[in-house]
Amino acid sequence: MQALPRPRKPIQLDVSLAIVNIVLLLIFFFLATGQLLNPPAQGVDLAETTDLPLDQLPSPILVVGRDGTWELDGQVLDPDLLGVSIADMPAPLTLHILISGDAAAGTLLEIVNRPELDGTDLKLVTLRVPGEDT
Repeated sequence: MQALPRPRKPIQLDVSLAIVNIVLLLIFFFLATGQLLNPPAQGVDLAETTDLPLDQLPSPILVVGRDGTWELDGQVLDPDLLGVSIADMPAPLTLHILISGDAAAGTLLEIVNRPELDGTDLKLVTLRVPGEDT
């Protein structure tokens, strides 16, 4: 008489490897999208005004003319004295910068990268000139 073969236990799939893979994919996804959606705090907020007189612009405002002249709240300012001029202003300081839309990008970058503006919130204010394409 022959013995019957022993019944085999059904093979059970180990789903832990799949779960680990899914969790890792989710972690990588949120790390990648978190970096894209949450840029560093240092940045420039763009604001747009139309038909707004210069006397109604926010304060303090640094106006950089096409000829390179600087004015802080209507007063002519030597660029080397910017740190001294903003030192007496109450903290936290938000400095608005008005610069021509066709100014060189390097000019704006030189302004926002000045060491005396570290820790200062910067907002870029632009004026739309009638007749210009948008």
